[in-house]
Amino acid sequence: MDTEEYKQMTARGEYIQAGGEAHLLMHSAAQEARRITCRMNDGYRTPEELRKLFSQLTGTEIDESFGIFPPFYTDFGKNIRVGRGVFINSGCCFQDQGGIRLGDGCLIGHQVVIATLNHDLDPAKRGSVIPKKVTLGKNVWVGAHATILPGVTVGDNSVIAAGAVVTKDVPADTVVAGVPAKIIKKI
Repeated sequence: MDTEEYKQMTARGEYIQAGGEAHLLMHSAAQEARRITCRMNDGYRTPEELRKLFSQLTGTEIDESFGIFPPFYTDFGKNIRVGRGVFINSGCCFQDQGGIRLGDGCLIGHQVVIATLNHDLDPAKRGSVIPKKVTLGKNVWVGAHATILPGVTVGDNSVIAAGAVVTKDVPADTVVAGVPAKIIKKI
């Protein structure tokens, strides 16, 4: 199995059995992601150097309008896609095996966590995982320390308040806050 086959499998939300071929690919890819993120995080890098490293991490060309403040952490990297004008602040953790899509103009606050995997609830199968993509529309602002869970889609122009835990889809032009996140106003 190669990375593209793996990404197709996760896009379909297929179960990844612990110890199986896809699971082993995850672990191998994590080593490459760690190597690149360690380089991103080990000292000062110019914005151009960071874009180049992020391009290597994701396997795609990153637009010059992209910005990131390290440290940044991910355990796969190859399933992150970012639009134009995206900014990721320091300390973020992206678990991207299931896919993370950030639309144009997204602003990601300090120490945001985006998770795309759930473990099997059966203790005997707990090492196995179920991938689900997270999608943020255009101009989404995610406040510091927010967590977005697997399978969530956030509509254009929405705001995730600091510290929120987003467990379900967020409509466009909406502000959500709390644990679990609930709609608190329309924009």
